[in-house]
Amino acid sequence: MRADRLLSVLLLLQARGRLTAREIADELAVSVRTVYRDVESLAGAGFPVVAERGSAGGYRLLGGYRTSLTGLTAGESDSLPLAGLPAAAEALGFGPGAAAVERKLLAALPSGNRRRAQHARRLFHLDAPGWFRDVEPVPHLAEVAGAVWECRPLRLTYLRWRSPQGVVRDVRPLGVVLKSGTWYLVAATATATATATATATATATATATATATAAAAAKVEAEDGAEPAGAAAAAEPAADAGDGVRVYRVGKIHHLETLPGTFPRPDDFDLADYWAGWTARYEASVYRATATVRLSPEGLRMAPFRLAPAVVRSLRSTAQEPDVDGWVRARLPIESIRHARGDLLVLGAEVEVLDPPELREAMAAAAADLTALYAARPWEGRSPVVATPWC
Repeated sequence: MRADRLLSVLLLLQARGRLTAREIADELAVSVRTVYRDVESLAGAGFPVVAERGSAGGYRLLGGYRTSLTGLTAGESDSLPLAGLPAAAEALGFGPGAAAVERKLLAALPSGNRRRAQHARRLFHLDAPGWFRDVEPVPHLAEVAGAVWECRPLRLTYLRWRSPQGVVRDVRPLGVVLKSGTWYLVAATATATATATATATATATATATATATAAAAAKVEAEDGAEPAGAAAAAEPAADAGDGVRVYRVGKIHHLETLPGTFPRPDDFDLADYWAGWTARYEASVYRATATVRLSPEGLRMAPFRLAPAVVRSLRSTAQEPDVDGWVRARLPIESIRHARGDLLVLGAEVEVLDPPELREAMAAAAADLTALYAARPWEGRSPVVATPWC
C-alpha cells in the first residue's frame, strides 16, 4: 500500500543517510518516477526530505532528522504489522495500537492520497475464517501473544483428541500463526531445550543420545493433536541447537500459566519459513496410504470441488490416459479406510475403487446399506437397517 511505501522511504533515508532515487526504487521494487512522487508527498506532509544535486547527490533527511514512525509510540510500533487487520489485532491484544497506527499513517498523507487510502479501505475487506465455521474461542490468545513478545516460558494444559484429560507442557513460545481463521502457537519444548544445552558439553556418546532425544521431541502437534508419523516427524528441524518445536492449536489450550524468567529467542528461527515447512510435512504425514481409483468424466469435474487439495494434486499428477468411455485411472493418497470411504462417497457412482481391497469392500458395503435403506418403504416402525461398521 502507498502508506507502507512512504514509511519505507522515510525509514530508508533515516537508516542509510543519503540515497539516490534509483537506489530507493531498486530497494522498494518501484519505478524512479514513483520515488519522485513519494518524496514530494513526504515533503508536502512536513517531513524534512531534501534533494542534493551532483554526482554525490541524492535524498536525505535534513539535520539528521529522526522519525519515530510518524510519531508512533512503542506499543503502536509493536502493532504496525497488524495495521489494516482489526480483527486479528483485537484478538492479539493490539487493537487500540493498530487503530492508532492506521490513523497516524493516514494523517501523514497529503489530502488527495488520504482520500485514495480511505477509498481503498472501503473497497477491500479481509475475512479470514472459512465458510460454515464458527470463530473458535481463544481466551488465552492475548496472554500467549504477550509471552511470545516478551520471551516468557509458558506452562499449558493442552486438550489433545487422544488424551481426554489433557497433557501438561512447559514450552518456550516462538510465534503465533493465524491460518484459515484458526490460531496456532509455535513453541519449543522446554525439555528439548535443556537436552540441547547439555549436549554442548557432553562427550560424543552423550551427544548422540541427546540428539536422538531432541529428534524424538521434535514431533509436532497439529490442530487436532495428531502427530505426523514416520521419518517426517523424527526429522523435524529444531528451532535452536537440538530444540524440538511443536505446533499447538490455541483454542485447545485449557489452562495457561506464565512461568517466571525469560529465555533467549533463537537467532536463526524464522517463523514464516518454519510454518511453510511444517504445514507441508503435516499434510504429507496425514496421508499414510494410497488407493487406485477410476473416475468418470463427471467425477474428474467434481473432484476439485469435493476432495482435499493434496488429493487433487495427486489425482492430476498420476492420472493415466482416458479409456474408451472417458474414465481415468489414478492414485490418491488416503488417511484411512474410514476417511477415504467418506471422502469418495461424495462422488457417488462417478468413482470406482480398484485398490486396496479393504476400501473397495467398504465402499460396496456403504452402497449396499444405502440400497437396503431406500429400497424398503419409508420408515413406519419397521426394523432399521444396521449399517456395516468400518473403522
